[in-house]
Amino acid sequence: MLKHYQHFLTVQFAVDEINKDPYLLPNVTLGYQFLNNFHQSQMAVENSLMWLSGKGPTIPNYSCDRQHKSMVVIGGMSSTLSMAMATLLGLYKVPQLTYGLFDLLLSDEVQYPFVYQLGSRESTLHLAAVQLMLHFGWTWVGLVISDDLTGEQFFRLLKEEMASNGLCLAFTEGVPKNFKHEDDDIKLLSRILGSSSNVIFIYGNTDSLNLFSELLAFFVLYGKMLVISSSWDYSADSINEMMINFHGTLIFSQSKREIPGFTDFLRSVHPCANPEDIFLKSFWEVVFSCILSERRTLDMLFSQCDESLSFAEVPPIFFDKSIMEKSSNIYNGIHLLAHALHQILQTEAKDLSELVANPLLSWKLLHFLKCVNPVSGIKDELCGDGPSTTAETYDILNFRSLPGKIWSEVKVGEVNPQEKVLSINEENIDWPEDFPQIPTSTCSEACGPGFRKQLREGQPICCFDCTLCPDGKISNKTDTVQCMQCPEDQYPSKEKDRCLPKTMTYLTYEETLGMFLAFAALCFSILTTFVLGVFVMYRDTPIVKANNRSLSYILLTSLILCFLSSLLFLGRPTPAICILRQTTFAIVFTVSIGSILAKTITVVLAFRATKPGSQLRRWLRPAVSHSLIFICTLIQMCLCGIWLGTDPPFLEMDTHSEASFIVIQCNEGSLVTFYCVLGYMGFLALVSFTLAFLARNLPDTFNEAKYLTFSMLVFCSVWISFLPTYQSTKGKAMVAMEIFSIVVSSAGILICIFAPKCYVILLRADRNTLEILKNKSNH
Repeated sequence: MLKHYQHFLTVQFAVDEINKDPYLLPNVTLGYQFLNNFHQSQMAVENSLMWLSGKGPTIPNYSCDRQHKSMVVIGGMSSTLSMAMATLLGLYKVPQLTYGLFDLLLSDEVQYPFVYQLGSRESTLHLAAVQLMLHFGWTWVGLVISDDLTGEQFFRLLKEEMASNGLCLAFTEGVPKNFKHEDDDIKLLSRILGSSSNVIFIYGNTDSLNLFSELLAFFVLYGKMLVISSSWDYSADSINEMMINFHGTLIFSQSKREIPGFTDFLRSVHPCANPEDIFLKSFWEVVFSCILSERRTLDMLFSQCDESLSFAEVPPIFFDKSIMEKSSNIYNGIHLLAHALHQILQTEAKDLSELVANPLLSWKLLHFLKCVNPVSGIKDELCGDGPSTTAETYDILNFRSLPGKIWSEVKVGEVNPQEKVLSINEENIDWPEDFPQIPTSTCSEACGPGFRKQLREGQPICCFDCTLCPDGKISNKTDTVQCMQCPEDQYPSKEKDRCLPKTMTYLTYEETLGMFLAFAALCFSILTTFVLGVFVMYRDTPIVKANNRSLSYILLTSLILCFLSSLLFLGRPTPAICILRQTTFAIVFTVSIGSILAKTITVVLAFRATKPGSQLRRWLRPAVSHSLIFICTLIQMCLCGIWLGTDPPFLEMDTHSEASFIVIQCNEGSLVTFYCVLGYMGFLALVSFTLAFLARNLPDTFNEAKYLTFSMLVFCSVWISFLPTYQSTKGKAMVAMEIFSIVVSSAGILICIFAPKCYVILLRADRNTLEILKNKSNH
């Protein structure tokens, strides 16, 4: 693990920097001792025991080197190594500074009271992960965690944050430090590969995911995009040839810090300038594949190292020029130690020898470490139990495996979890070979506009079906849960993805239906006028006189007005027209039916008053018939007055009858009064029909009853059919139905009553004589 050689150089640089500072620890020179544990817990314990015993045999509770006793231990790089060391060092109350990832287990002050963690907490990493998922639309993500307390806490926080953002975990797999059965590793990989999720987030440190790293070195996760944190060094146990399997992996790394002067320090580091540094010699020969001149060897496979070589030429695979998080922690830890020693020498001990000789003072060093600001060196009276800093931002790195066993980590973005701000350069990302473009990871395809999500029963919220929005509703966004109703003045498009403005409409003269109804009304009104003209022209003929000439004039005139009143229902309605059209229609029709009723009664009375001196003759005078019409009409006018005085018709915009139109129409107001008006006309028509039906067998020449019966039958049939149809229709169809009923019922009266008479007057004048009438009467 040559890239960790940076940690050694950081120690050297920090110690040299402090020793050169005349104000920090004056007259005191810091030294250091390196002990290599080879990343093994057993070696960490052994080295700790060697350090406690000093030079010579490693004897517990005995030290042969008290004059050069160290004050503090910096290590280890991982929590596993730190715990192994702390178990032994804690017995002697030796302060231990760990520079690896902050671990919850190490924060237990009962079990590890002398451990001080320099690493920042990753308590916001789950927020950063969710921000990345939201950015790329990864709603269906797998999770692989270390099977320990840290992994469980991360799982709990991540799951809660994902749920609040509508994201789901496809699976969660905990990786134990040791598999119980031989085939457990294969089962674990099978579950991961068999998942429908294309993106897998892996969280844990290098030690806890050691077995998983070995698995991935030999088994490739085809079709899976990996997202990890820098706490897992997957390259630690990987074979160089297998590193290509991690190409395209995204890595969350705490923002790398700058150490002032470290770059200049690297230029001065060279085996010739540091001949006693055995670590540097080994590192130099490995990275440059050469041998140093100081070493005498018979190995002829490598040439001598060129003296002009420097750290600037070391490949990135071996040495990261930027400061890694652990190196920054080491640098801060050494300066923290220096400031703590400075404070304890000023307040508790006169010189360093007294501090070394008095174990009680050295045990207090941890308290000073916790209470001294590592930057300013000022003692803080409100000192805490340890560092509680949280990573404010994370760098997003992209791992790239290049030909020639070269790989690098390129920064492609950064994220601030607290502010929920993510910036990333997607064009600069090299995705895994299985994904030619940005990977997608969803349980269900997104529901486009016009559709809504319908959750599948018993499955996570990310698994759903897409259902078309119901009539009258739209969805203009992707993955809408509920379709929304369009405003009343708008209607859904055919695709149901937007609302379109409704068009104002009403029954106009220009459209086909309006034109036909207007034409029919005008034609029948002209025809009625023509019939009236015929009756006026032939007013002295027997057939006109015999059928009550004045009542015929009134009936024809009212029929003309009936036809013309239907035109009030055409065109754009106004408040005045809404009030006029129904009342005009009702009154004019009442006059017509009243005239028919008067005609029917006149016919019946005429044949009952044939005996000389009959008292019924006085009821045959025109004034009586006119009074009857007036009374019928007056009652109708009273009903209309009540209607207008209580709840009159008014103008309204009907937004529901037609989907894409707003119908401008008249609301009838009080339906009870409206049906009373219609019912009154129906009552008059029913009385006329009954009387006419009873008088249908009177002599034909004088008898109008047969024609009156047919006219009332037509009238009643039309308006009885009108009522249910009127209730079931909306908008323009309702208006057209009422016009049609007015025209047809009026035409039925006109044709049934006056067509036979006009036929006799115009075509059979020979039958329109008094002699014919007398002969038929006598017969």
